[in-house]
Amino acid sequence: MSDDDLGRYSAPVQGFGRMLAQHLVMKPYIWSALTVHIHGRRNLTAVKAPFIAIANHSSHLDTTLIYGALPRRLSKNLAAGAAADYFFTKKVKSMGTRLFFNAYPIDRGGMRARAHRGMSGRLLDDGVPLLIFPEGTRSRTGAMARFTAGVAGLSISHDVQVLPIALVGAYAAMPSTASVPVPGRPDVHIVFGNPMRPQPGEIARQFSGRLQRYVTELHDTTARAYGMPTQADFARAVALRAAARRSAQQLEPPADKDGSGKP
Repeated sequence: MSDDDLGRYSAPVQGFGRMLAQHLVMKPYIWSALTVHIHGRRNLTAVKAPFIAIANHSSHLDTTLIYGALPRRLSKNLAAGAAADYFFTKKVKSMGTRLFFNAYPIDRGGMRARAHRGMSGRLLDDGVPLLIFPEGTRSRTGAMARFTAGVAGLSISHDVQVLPIALVGAYAAMPSTASVPVPGRPDVHIVFGNPMRPQPGEIARQFSGRLQRYVTELHDTTARAYGMPTQADFARAVALRAAARRSAQQLEPPADKDGSGKP
């Protein structure tokens, strides 16, 4: 991608179109379907572009919630990293993703993928803030997967701060099996943490682990305060389902040689 192509991520005309799409279409719909609570706004005071916003990823609501909760000065040029094999395979889908989220393609393999290698760093160098989900994909259970080290590496190599965000209740509001939010305006909490930078001598893997522990802490502190599932609760539910499946498989009668299961 050329420098001229990168310029569209911070171009005023495109930014104005995104503002209209986000504030006249996207946010009103989601905010009417959910009961949204925002915490930690004071932690945004010191955040300046370029930066990398990160969050746990358990629902298709996540990106919309983050854009809707951030102040305009931080969201106006925010570019969301989106899976190239899902959001950029069809022109109509990619156009919508770009319109609403200023999205750019990331391969599922992470920051070092061949097709779009270096794009995240070039956007940061151009002053464009990024939204990246370090788990690499959306959780199907609500349980958080291990963060990849790509975000931490970008922060170290491009000297930008990371804005940690925890999303609480988004999985229950719209699980992976749902195409729209569940009825009843479920509660969802958006928690902004303190911006973070790598410590002296800290390598990407160490910084990534520290980021994940902080996002987990933000998530679980809020979840416990409002009687919602913590990450430990999600992990426990996953383990119980796996144990139930194993038990069911062990109880199945052995099949006959012809595969019929008949004696």
